[in-house]
Amino acid sequence: MNRCVIGLQWGDEGKGKVVDILAESSEIVVRYNGGANAGHTVVVGNDSFALHLLPSGAVRPETICVITNAVVIDPETLIEEIEGLAKKSVGLNNRLFISENAHLVLDYHKKEDQLREEALGKNKIGTTIRGIGPCNADKVGRSNAIRVGDLGSLGELEPKLRAIVDYKNKVFKCVYNAEPLDSGVLFEKCKSYAEKLMPFSIDTTEYLYNALSKGKSILFEGAQGTMLDIDHGTFPFVTSVNVSALGMPAGAGVPAKVVDEFVGVAKVYTTRVGSGPFPTELNNDIGQYIRDKGHEYGTTTGRPRRCGWFDAVVASYAVAIGAIDSIALMHLDTLTGLDELKICVAYEIDGRKTSFFPANINKLVKAKCVYQTLPGWKEDITGVTDFTGLPQNAKDYVTFIEKCIKRPATMIGVGPNRKQTIFKNIHSR
Repeated sequence: MNRCVIGLQWGDEGKGKVVDILAESSEIVVRYNGGANAGHTVVVGNDSFALHLLPSGAVRPETICVITNAVVIDPETLIEEIEGLAKKSVGLNNRLFISENAHLVLDYHKKEDQLREEALGKNKIGTTIRGIGPCNADKVGRSNAIRVGDLGSLGELEPKLRAIVDYKNKVFKCVYNAEPLDSGVLFEKCKSYAEKLMPFSIDTTEYLYNALSKGKSILFEGAQGTMLDIDHGTFPFVTSVNVSALGMPAGAGVPAKVVDEFVGVAKVYTTRVGSGPFPTELNNDIGQYIRDKGHEYGTTTGRPRRCGWFDAVVASYAVAIGAIDSIALMHLDTLTGLDELKICVAYEIDGRKTSFFPANINKLVKAKCVYQTLPGWKEDITGVTDFTGLPQNAKDYVTFIEKCIKRPATMIGVGPNRKQTIFKNIHSR
C-alpha cells in the first residue's frame, strides 16, 4: 500500500511520529517538499530524533529514504543530520537517495531571508530565517539557481557561484547596506558539500518509477501543513511552496493516483508559529497550559508556538482540498486536566455564518468563531492502548471531531512515544 501523510493545520501536527509508525509497513519513505524550516520529532525508546530534511523513516535501519526534486536542501543541516544518526549507529549508506535536481539553500539565501524580515519590521512574515523563500525565488528565477547535481561539476560551479554572489552582494549593499559575502569561502564549503552529498545523488524520479513498477510500498511524507500552502493557505503568511496534498504529485514526480490512502494529521487543538491570522488562538492561561503541557516550542527555531482550540473549519478545508481519507489525531493527552474544551465548528463573517474556510486573509481576519463546548477529563491517558479504555469524555471529544470533519480517526496519539498510539477504525497495522 502507498500512503501520503499531510498536515491539516499550520504545521507541527505530529507528522514525524505518524510517518515513523507507518514506515514500519513501508519499504520506502519519500520526503517531497519543504526544507530545513520543517521539524519532525521521532521518539524511539529513550532516544529523541529531531529531523529537518531527512525523512522520518530514517530512524528505521531497513527503510529506504528518498529526498526528491522539490525539497530545498540546506547542505549543512542535511550533513549534520546524516552524521548525527551515524553517531547513534543509524547508518544511511545504500539507503539514502537525494535528487540531483533538488535546489541548494546557501549562505546568501539565509542572509537575504534575515535582512528582508528585519526590514519588514512589524509587518514581517515570520519565517524561520532558513533561506527557504529566497531559495525558491531563485529556483523560479532559474538563472541564479544551484542544484545538488551542480556539486558534481565544481569547475563549472565556481564561476557561476562567483557571479551569483557578486549579484547578491550588490543587492545587499544597495537595499540593506549590509556587508558582502565572500564567494571563495562559499565555494570551499561547496567542495565539502560535494564530497559528503554526491555519493547519495541520483535521479529520484527514475528511482521511484522503478520502485512503483516493482510494487514497492511507498510512504510520502509532507512537510509543514495545509494552511501554510502558498496557493491555498493564509497568504502571505505561508511558506513558498505547495504543502497541501495538492503538492505531492509535483513534489515527488509521481501522480497522485499511485497513493492508496491520504492520511491527514492534526492535533486535537491548534498551534501556529510566526505571524498570521489564527481565529481560535488563546492568549490566556489556557493557551499557556496547552503550550507547556504539549511542549509547544518549535523543533526548528525553539520559538513558543501560539496555541488555540481545535478549529474544525480549518481541518475540514484541508480534508476537502486534499481528498484526505483518514485522520491521525495527535496530543490528546495534552488536554487532560481542562474542565471544558471548545471546538470551532463555524465562522461568522460580516454577519454571515460559514463552515468553509475563507483563504482570503481580508475575510479571515474578520472571522468570529462559533464554538461547541464539551466537558474535559482528569484521568491520565498516556498509558491507554485501546479506544475503549479512554475516559468517556475523551472518547466523546474524538467522536465529535470525526463528526465535524467527516473522516474517521485511525490513529490517536496519547504521548510522544511510538507505543503511545491508539489505533481505531482499523483491524491492524
